[in-house]
Amino acid sequence: MTRGGQGLARVAVVVRAGAAPLWWLGVVAAGAGVLPQGLTGRRIGVLAGAALFLVAAAVVAYARRGRYRAPARSAARAGRHDVLQDRAVTVRNWRRGHRWWLLLAFLAALGTSFAVPAAGGLLLAGCGAGLWLKAGWIGRLEQAGEALLWVRVDWLTPRAGRPAGRTVKGYRTTGIGAGDAAPGGARRRTPALV
Repeated sequence: MTRGGQGLARVAVVVRAGAAPLWWLGVVAAGAGVLPQGLTGRRIGVLAGAALFLVAAAVVAYARRGRYRAPARSAARAGRHDVLQDRAVTVRNWRRGHRWWLLLAFLAALGTSFAVPAAGGLLLAGCGAGLWLKAGWIGRLEQAGEALLWVRVDWLTPRAGRPAGRTVKGYRTTGIGAGDAAPGGARRRTPALV
């Protein structure tokens, strides 16, 4: 960073960074969790897991939306000397910072399979699906405002998370074409060469 510029990470990318690991760890845990009969039996475990999946996806997707909307409304334009962090760097930082939490969540989901088969894994997968839905909602906010939302890297937690946490005092914006991630935090698709 030069001349007073700040390192900025995309809000949607930070939110979306945990979606894939939670989803895949949840799917693996649910698949392995179907093997033991458990205390409740497989049928009840899978039905309970399906309910937990839906509830978790809804709660994660809709929770704290006001904490994202408020700084988005009053976001300031990013300065010329601000450094935009690549999508891959943001995702890598989040995943490195949360690797032990992901491992513990996976082990807990596997452990619950001996009581309620597949339920813990489906709960974990539901959290991942909820993060994808939330990132998609942020993408729609960005498209409606025709501006991408960025957060200062030093305002994120030490584990590179919480883009709407208490330490975040506001967002910055850039044009919709800035950075290497599309609205919503997905990889930007480059047009095919003809």
